[in-house]
Amino acid sequence: MIALVATATTQPAQANVATIGRTWPIAEPDALAEIEARAARQPTDIAQNFGPRANWSAMQAASLGIATLAQTRSVIPFYTLDFDIKLPDGTMLYPKGYTFNPLTYVSLPQRLVVVHPRDLGWALRTARPADFILLTAGDALALGEKVGRPLFILEERVKDRLGLTVAPVIVAQAGQRLLLTEVPPTREPQQVVR
Repeated sequence: MIALVATATTQPAQANVATIGRTWPIAEPDALAEIEARAARQPTDIAQNFGPRANWSAMQAASLGIATLAQTRSVIPFYTLDFDIKLPDGTMLYPKGYTFNPLTYVSLPQRLVVVHPRDLGWALRTARPADFILLTAGDALALGEKVGRPLFILEERVKDRLGLTVAPVIVAQAGQRLLLTEVPPTREPQQVVR
């Protein structure tokens, strides 16, 4: 269909519609209506079907030791392809086994502040608004609601990829490498968020 629209500054828009060529009715069901119907059939509290949040595998954080020494080290997060990447015509773009540094192509716009839950108060004072705070234990969702800031869990694959062994640690990009600054915690009993 082609729509021709004529407008005037003093009158509302008007349109003349003409059909050119053959048309058929839409045979597919309305996707939005299907989604809304399925959502309406779901229980209001689906969380009860999954048990306590503490038992969810997605909520299991990677554990780390406690930083005892202030030190900074760097990591180049090389990645090795475990499959070939080919163009649609079959031309090889990158072969399996190709190793590269993702930081050559992208930037990490925020820092990662990795802490034990007992050091969350320090992390909240230290982190910039755009930084991600990752917890090594605890319920990141509940703590995030309590402190009014999104919190995340430290995943095992992130721990392994960055070679993390202790926390607190701040991960920041410096050129084409990551700087990991390990910070021994200072204990301030009244300021720690539990």
